[in-house]
Amino acid sequence: MIYVCNLVEMPDHAEALKVSHLVSLVSPDEQPATPACIRIERHYRVGIHDISEPLDGHILPAAEHIQGLIEFVRAWRHDEAPLLIHCVAGISRSMAAALITLAVKAPGRELDAARHLRGAAAHAYPNRRMIALADQLLGCEGRLVAAREAMGPANLLPFGPLVCLPLLR
Repeated sequence: MIYVCNLVEMPDHAEALKVSHLVSLVSPDEQPATPACIRIERHYRVGIHDISEPLDGHILPAAEHIQGLIEFVRAWRHDEAPLLIHCVAGISRSMAAALITLAVKAPGRELDAARHLRGAAAHAYPNRRMIALADQLLGCEGRLVAAREAMGPANLLPFGPLVCLPLLR
């Protein structure tokens, strides 16, 4: 099971959902403490801003960030306990990471993964750069990018609610 939430609600959700792994996708100065219920080595921190093009004073998602995410979710044993992913709002970076995670766990089913994400989260607006980088790193040949675009427009909110995403079967 994958859960996605915003930064403010993350500590409570980590405890209540009994997650084993945590992904934090926020700028370095916003990185939260690792909740007591999660072992520190199971907390993957991605210090990036929510941008898709270079912007002075901001950290653009790069291949090494996404490669690290891919390796982290590959190592996560989804049959043991859930994974929690968060960014500041629970809308863009975290939803990109959720889509990437679904694609990693079900290779070749990128469109199914995007449809699954949209069905669970009308507010999801996955970061385009993160998806493009993952597409390249996973060898999807444009399928992950196309799947993200096929999701259509998001019903944007200031902060996303908790989203529950079962893995594709």
